[in-house]
Amino acid sequence: MTLRVQILKDKFSQSLGLPFKEILPESIIKQAISELKIKYKKRLFDPLITLWTFLSQVLDNDKTCHNAVSKVIAHLAEEEVEIPSTDTSAYCQARARLPEKLLEKLFNYSAQSLEEKVNQGNLWCGRNVKVIDGSTVSMPDTVENQKEYPQPSTQQEGCGFPIAKIGVIFSLITGAAVALCIDVLNTHDIKLARKLYSFLKPNDVLLGDRAFCAYADMVTITKLGCDAVFRKHQSRTTTMRKGKIIGDCDKLVTWHKPKKCPNGLSKDEFDALPKSITVREIYYYIVIPGFRTQTISLITTLLEQNIYPTLKIVRLYYQRWQVELDLKHLKTTLDMDVLRCKTPSMVRKEIHVYLLAYNLLRSLMWSAGTTYNTPPLRLSLQGTRHHLINFFPKLEAASSQKRLRLYRTLLKIIVHKIVPERPARNEPRVIKRRPKAYPRLTKPRHELRQQLQSA
Repeated sequence: MTLRVQILKDKFSQSLGLPFKEILPESIIKQAISELKIKYKKRLFDPLITLWTFLSQVLDNDKTCHNAVSKVIAHLAEEEVEIPSTDTSAYCQARARLPEKLLEKLFNYSAQSLEEKVNQGNLWCGRNVKVIDGSTVSMPDTVENQKEYPQPSTQQEGCGFPIAKIGVIFSLITGAAVALCIDVLNTHDIKLARKLYSFLKPNDVLLGDRAFCAYADMVTITKLGCDAVFRKHQSRTTTMRKGKIIGDCDKLVTWHKPKKCPNGLSKDEFDALPKSITVREIYYYIVIPGFRTQTISLITTLLEQNIYPTLKIVRLYYQRWQVELDLKHLKTTLDMDVLRCKTPSMVRKEIHVYLLAYNLLRSLMWSAGTTYNTPPLRLSLQGTRHHLINFFPKLEAASSQKRLRLYRTLLKIIVHKIVPERPARNEPRVIKRRPKAYPRLTKPRHELRQQLQSA
């Protein structure tokens, strides 16, 4: 057993280790295991092998456990050792034994490691910008998942899938996921955001859409030593007569504390809010021929017009769309949209491993971009994933000197795939290929089976 484990560690450290050496080295994984006092028996799938297998599983196109176990068998096939069983039970049990705290810790470490690579020249007006948004993920329809993350109440029982709501903070500079929160479907985005504010660091600027633009949240963010740029919530009316004008379409306005305690705040939290705050309102117009002119209002706590010019803030908010692309990369490119684990605990672990794998890809893109003077956010994440997967076998079989040359070649070809700039691109969300003409599932499957049997 010890020999097989050592062989697998060598294989994984040669293939995964070099690309991810700066953000998730083997020593850090072992240190996290030691800090959490994780005890384990001498098995083939110890925590290190299980984690590496899990990571390679979510990065692969075929994400089945059978494929993951097949890779492990292939690693051992060329060595003169006993080949493990093709049954996936041992690997699935090993994944279940991985503590959630370990995956959370490694995910947070990966985000922090990438943030430390940002230098002063990458910042916006000397500030680090974070972007926040929420989304949903689906999972298998099991009793445990339905109990923890119920399906939408509008769907008939047995006809839907459990859905979890996730809130994520991304770095606008590196594209990495910085913080994660998981809750039930009917959780409002702002409730998720309030669990994520603790991950902000002093001097950060938080960028978000109108869902996050609330009085209490503006106060909370400024108390943390941070600032916010949100789109103005639709419930607040825009008037041009109030406020102190400090520039074209730019003014300082006073917001007063709500008369009633909003949902999601305790009475003590509401009582601690100041009676009023001063915010900056910037409004501009979007003119599209043939359409009604649209007015966009931004609310920010960046009050100094000479330090943070109006046009810079407008351009910054334009980059908020980057968070939609980051979520698309997670859900579509890496296929996190539909999870595969059958218990809530495993679902949360799977989400953390997906975000860990995503950060590792972002780290690789950052290394490639900074090495070859290319903006890392302009590189293709899908292309990076394809190149990395194809280089795994070569890195594994190469000698240490050749492996370094292969790694440099990997970085060089990653920058060949640059996503073109397409400002104001607008595509209809429609599909051309028709789906199969099967009816929708409107009744539980067991009822439909009974109908077929009685017919």
